[in-house]
Amino acid sequence: MTTQILFIRHGETAWNRIKRIQGHIDIPLAESGVEQAQLLAARCANEARDGVRLDAIWSSDLMRAQQTAQPIADALGLQLQLNEGLRERNYGAFQGHDSDQIAERFPDEYAHWQTRDPGFSPPEGESQRVFYHRVLHALEPILAKHPEGRIACVAHGGVLDCIYRFANGLALDAPRAWPLLNTSVNVVDFERDGAATHARVLAWGDVTHLPSPSDDDSFKRSS
Repeated sequence: MTTQILFIRHGETAWNRIKRIQGHIDIPLAESGVEQAQLLAARCANEARDGVRLDAIWSSDLMRAQQTAQPIADALGLQLQLNEGLRERNYGAFQGHDSDQIAERFPDEYAHWQTRDPGFSPPEGESQRVFYHRVLHALEPILAKHPEGRIACVAHGGVLDCIYRFANGLALDAPRAWPLLNTSVNVVDFERDGAATHARVLAWGDVTHLPSPSDDDSFKRSS
């Protein structure tokens, strides 16, 4: 049975603009992010009028994801369902800082982080490997609840990154060469065959509902 999921990154926040790591800190959308969410909801409503169904909408329980998902739920008359497992990676002591500040305050940990070691955990934080398996585990009950359904999951750049790597069989330490854009629509088919789950990316980084480019999930400030 195949379940199609539209993975959506939350709208822009003030911390996205200055490349400050949010992680589990509950940052709301910026005004620009609210506008992006409204445009995305309008797109989903238009698609629904054209007969494109969406059976359910799930979201991370963090505010920036909920504020992006709720307008879609309202537009389609769906109840928003929350899943804590769809949260962004917990960056522990790195949260609230940009990469330059982390390099200054935690030089040894920053150097280790830059090696892309999936087993590295920031102080009081979560490793990439633990985060990856947490995201995949969170999807299991969602897929079980919507066999042959078409649903949306509003989450975070790190969550989308995990999904892309899983679907394409990419190592956790492989450099990222795919976009993770604010309010982007990323379509993935999941097929469950007994205990095995396979995924295939159908579309990625779609922000055609936005009038201007969407920001990528990067920790480095653009020059």
